[in-house]
Amino acid sequence: MAVRCAHARRRCVSAPDESIRVGFCGLGKMGWPMAQRLVAAGHRVAVWNRSHDKARAFVRETATTSCVACETPRDVAARSDVVLLCLADGNAVEDVAFGTDGLALAAREAAALTIVDHSTLAPSQARSLANRWQSAIKDGAWIDAPVSGGVAGAAAGTLAVMAGGQVERIAGVERVLAAFAARVTRMGESGAGQATKLVNQIIVMTTIAAIAEGTLLAQHGGIDTARIPAALAGGWADSVLLQTLQPRMVVPPQQPTGSIRTMLKDLHAIDEFATECAIVLPIASRVRDWLMRAVKEGLGDADISQIVLASVE
Repeated sequence: MAVRCAHARRRCVSAPDESIRVGFCGLGKMGWPMAQRLVAAGHRVAVWNRSHDKARAFVRETATTSCVACETPRDVAARSDVVLLCLADGNAVEDVAFGTDGLALAAREAAALTIVDHSTLAPSQARSLANRWQSAIKDGAWIDAPVSGGVAGAAAGTLAVMAGGQVERIAGVERVLAAFAARVTRMGESGAGQATKLVNQIIVMTTIAAIAEGTLLAQHGGIDTARIPAALAGGWADSVLLQTLQPRMVVPPQQPTGSIRTMLKDLHAIDEFATECAIVLPIASRVRDWLMRAVKEGLGDADISQIVLASVE
């Protein structure tokens, strides 16, 4: 099951299902443009952010009566049929779902609320949250649906969504997700979306590390590092990551689009999942060590491209 083409996405944007009320919790770097796409697609959206001023600012920017800012996640649930989460980590997700004034308090009354969690968690935690939600909420559903494509993909509506959960409930939210996703792929039952995201993060982070090492070699070998993306374009080493991140290794960005600390969190989750699966991932482990050194050297909040500045052992 997938939303695969621009035609499908345009259809959803031009004719949203007005019977579905959408909630969105978490207006961070990814959440803000994702929520913007939902509003632009014509959906009725209730937003919440831990900093309520940010939620009010979002509503002011949208300048439409179809978007409202809520004081609590509970208020979002009361206004929604499906709630999308885009939060920092598993602790934040659990608190928003089950904490004081959490989604579950209103969902028990609504009785059929679907949660779509776009945060990145450990697969075991995603399964635990799904079981807890479905036990507490009659006819409720929990879909783990992490995304890939970065802030640019969120703004362009081209994110890839990897989903775990019930077939029919994922199908039921595809028209909503099409506002910011080019593709929604069901990978299996609860936790399968998160497991797929960890696979994605291994590939992304080991590739970034390889680009950083190539850039370091170029810097010390007398090569003009700024010309590398153009020189390798179209060859086997070419990639979106090369073209996007290598220039940032040469000229650091003023604002990070994804931090070293956040990627390290994901690599910790990968390590835990590998242990659960009783396998060893030597390359991912080496990259994790490199990121840990970067954090110790004060680079934790820097753009992920700045791993090139961290010492290598």
